[in-house]
Amino acid sequence: MTPVQQMLVDLLKTRGKVSGEIVKVDTFLNHLVDIEFIKAVGEAIAYNFKNIDIDKIITVEASGIIPAQAAAFYMDCDFVYAKKKKPVTMANYYSASSFSFTKNEETNLYVSKEVIERGDRLLFVDDFYARGHTLRAMESLAEEAGAKIVGKAVVIDKQGRDDIFSILTLCEIKKIFGLI
Repeated sequence: MTPVQQMLVDLLKTRGKVSGEIVKVDTFLNHLVDIEFIKAVGEAIAYNFKNIDIDKIITVEASGIIPAQAAAFYMDCDFVYAKKKKPVTMANYYSASSFSFTKNEETNLYVSKEVIERGDRLLFVDDFYARGHTLRAMESLAEEAGAKIVGKAVVIDKQGRDDIFSILTLCEIKKIFGLI
């Protein structure tokens, strides 16, 4: 087990909860942020993608911002986040619809045409991969912009996809906690 994986397990044991498909991480990842853990997440993502040419990291507000920013810091690149409400200052934009598993609702996502350029090579980073709705929306936005998502990283992958780098999968977490 890597140090960041051990940190995640320890934080889940002391400050989180695992119940079925729900992994409660709001006391160390997406509400209160444990800075040592998020630094380790950013470093792990950067290390995993060190040999891939990345122009920008892309994510969705709000929970994706924390791991995306940490990864961007270690990768020395900019990051963009899709907004869930279109500001009046955003005249030209790409948009896509995404269903939120956590909030159980459909959300429109917006990215200004000023922040993604044709040919950009993007790394998608988020806190969770649950059902794939957010990733599909981001792939749609990237395609519309003439950009390409060339890598995917999340803290916890609930589906265990081989093409997504994750700190841990839900299956791994359940095994560690003796839930399967």
